Amino acid sequence: MDARSELQATVDALVQAGKGLLAADESGPTIAKRFQRIGVDSNEENRRAWRTLLLSAPGLGDFISGVILYEETLGQRADDGTPLPELAARQGIVPGIKVDKGKLALALAPGDEITEGLDGLAKRLAGYRQQGARFAKWRAVFNVSDSLPGRLAIKANAQALAAYAAICQESGVVPIVEPEVLMDGAHSMERCTEVTEAVLHEVFHALHRHAVVLEHMLLKPSMVLPGKEAGRATPAEVAAQTVQVLKRTVPAAVPGIFFLSGGQTPTEATANLDAMNRIGPFPWRLSFSYGRALQEPPLLAWHGDAANLAQAQRALLQRSRLNAMACLGQYQAALEDATT
Repeated sequence: MDARSELQATVDALVQAGKGLLAADESGPTIAKRFQRIGVDSNEENRRAWRTLLLSAPGLGDFISGVILYEETLGQRADDGTPLPELAARQGIVPGIKVDKGKLALALAPGDEITEGLDGLAKRLAGYRQQGARFAKWRAVFNVSDSLPGRLAIKANAQALAAYAAICQESGVVPIVEPEVLMDGAHSMERCTEVTEAVLHEVFHALHRHAVVLEHMLLKPSMVLPGKEAGRATPAEVAAQTVQVLKRTVPAAVPGIFFLSGGQTPTEATANLDAMNRIGPFPWRLSFSYGRALQEPPLLAWHGDAANLAQAQRALLQRSRLNAMACLGQYQAALEDATT
């Protein structure tokens, strides 16, 4: 299979009706915080046990088409010796990998940040492919205030996202481009709309400059939401504003838009996605790539105890099923109380 056909096959496997992505690529500090909430130490064995629980949930592939893994997880094995990426692939779930090296302060731009990790990326991708990864993810973050993000931060992060995407495609790996406009702060929904539109415009200009093939990439944006300290918006409001921005900025050639949950509760993330899909049809598939919004219910059920494995997996399947319904515009709040 030539490189272009391989990229297309990966995109086709990821962008399926009624399926989304499980983001299980939390960095060490992030997963340590989540484990701390349930009184579990974040050591390698507990992380392995947790991610094995997720990927071995029976029937997960009915709702999840791909999983984003952390580098550590690519090399870990289930209790029976099966490599965790293979555990996912057996369920028809495409393994992917987070490849950025995290964010740091952008020089001479107070309050803004830049993501690093381009150095040596092509070489790392070759290794990840040998371990089973077929797509990758790079996250850029944009802090929001009356003056943030600055023009430099928007341009610099767009440039890095586009360079990453081009390197991925040349390596035969489908890039997920993730520009996250953060919810932190007291900014209005209007301000979020303004920033998101500016960011996405710049990202696609940069992708064009880098000759990235839009048909062979996926977008992972944040939804248009008011800042956490500014109250909540209804699903109808979130859907209307988010869809408007997407229509203004995202070319129809992009096959799929997989939203991050970005601090929303599991039910909010599902309801907002559902409201968007009820507005459709769209030129792109609107789906989910949730981390905490999928993992929080099973994590609370698990509590680090192997005896709770089946209960935790049921909680994961229920959340995944509800989000799969939201992809089709068929979610109903009453389903939240239904047992699996």
